[in-house]
Amino acid sequence: MEALLKRELGTTTLKATGHAGGGCISEGLSYDTDDGRVFAKINHKSQARQMFDGEKASLEAILSTNTIKVPKPLKVVDLEQGGAVFVMEHVDMRSLNRYSAQLGEQLADLHLHNKRQKEKRDKGEQTIGKGSGQSEVPVVDQFGFHVMTCCGYIPQVNDWQADWVSFYTQQRLQHQLHLVEQTYGDREVRELWAGLQLKIPALFSGVTVEPALLHGDLWSGNVAQYSDGPVIFDPASFYGHSEYELAIASMFGGFGRQFYEAYHQQIPKAPGFDQRLKLYQLFHNINHWNHFGSSYRGSSLRIMKELSK
Repeated sequence: MEALLKRELGTTTLKATGHAGGGCISEGLSYDTDDGRVFAKINHKSQARQMFDGEKASLEAILSTNTIKVPKPLKVVDLEQGGAVFVMEHVDMRSLNRYSAQLGEQLADLHLHNKRQKEKRDKGEQTIGKGSGQSEVPVVDQFGFHVMTCCGYIPQVNDWQADWVSFYTQQRLQHQLHLVEQTYGDREVRELWAGLQLKIPALFSGVTVEPALLHGDLWSGNVAQYSDGPVIFDPASFYGHSEYELAIASMFGGFGRQFYEAYHQQIPKAPGFDQRLKLYQLFHNINHWNHFGSSYRGSSLRIMKELSK
């Protein structure tokens, strides 16, 4: 693999640093190269290329907003024995501590970026002689993403839709429940879903959802800090409802009061926030069920029952 990386990166130096990382899906190693230190994520699954291409596109999208630090993506390389490696900038990280409020502020900036770009565009279109209102980062008016991304190793359906409720119901919940049905054939889930999907639109009554660029998998294991502030990584991005981002953050903890206060100072909670948060946590519970087995069945059913009342 190291000879392959040297060739693909065009470097004469490729020296392992001893820094290792990774999670339950991929392993990681850091190398010193002619152009500085890089981090390589390695996965030997057949779908690794697709997974890493989505992560690379996610990092590029977040990076283009200039709102919050992410590792700069470099290259996805196919491994000769199967799988792929994703090479990115190495960032010296440690656990999030002093930059919790800054993370909340910068995450809100990320979520508001598309809306602000849209406002600039519309203002430019209304101002004669002030240019076309075009911006460096294109304005997105729908929900989805231009490539497939994976939350964990399961691909997400990112086909563009104009309506958020339809997108989330069909391309997030329905997709995951279909995978549960294929594996477990769970009758109780099927019956609960038949009733719940009819109630979902009412949870968005009076709420206008603007497409926001999301990290997509923002649990505490995917945030850290470096010397100058917070950093987020391992994204599964798409354009969706900003509230969706907070669901997995609140499920597994690790985000303190300062984070939420700074975030909601810019994006206040809309009426019905708590019920919608449960709806968004439902996706992550079912996704974990599909990844890790039926230990997540109980929490999935509980949320479905609560929302069906």
